[in-house]
Amino acid sequence: MKRLLAAAALLSSLALSACGFTPLYGQQGVTGGLGAIEVVAAEGRAGYLVREQLDDALARNPNVLASHRLSYTVKENRYARGVRVDNVANRYELNMKVDWKLVDITTGNEVRKGQATAVVTYDSADQPYAAISAQQDGQDRAAAEVARKIQLDLAAWLAGKAPA
Repeated sequence: MKRLLAAAALLSSLALSACGFTPLYGQQGVTGGLGAIEVVAAEGRAGYLVREQLDDALARNPNVLASHRLSYTVKENRYARGVRVDNVANRYELNMKVDWKLVDITTGNEVRKGQATAVVTYDSADQPYAAISAQQDGQDRAAAEVARKIQLDLAAWLAGKAPA
């Protein structure tokens, strides 16, 4: 049985390599291009969280001179979605919208722009510290989601620019 599974895995890997499939990060210039993007943080806690997530997602290399600068603005809206019997909200929805643009540092021209959104929900407790902690956790998750969407957009754009 083990030999059959090993043979199936080997055959499927050979078939996949022959189909012309290339992973997004397998394209030449994608990983290096992402690492050469300098991220400029927007104001506020959410702006800082998005910058932290983008620095991690893009794997910024401090030893490489930045070729592009990514700047963005963050808009957040919070809505009460769950209400207890005493008319106090106990569940919230956080909508985060990030408008971003990528500028070529040498020319100063805008080369790419976009918008990333994330919607997360969180419970709010009666205890003040727990409520603040839940709200901050919601912000963290939303920032991670928009950073992931921006990273994927930039990686796809760089893959399209890579020589075939």
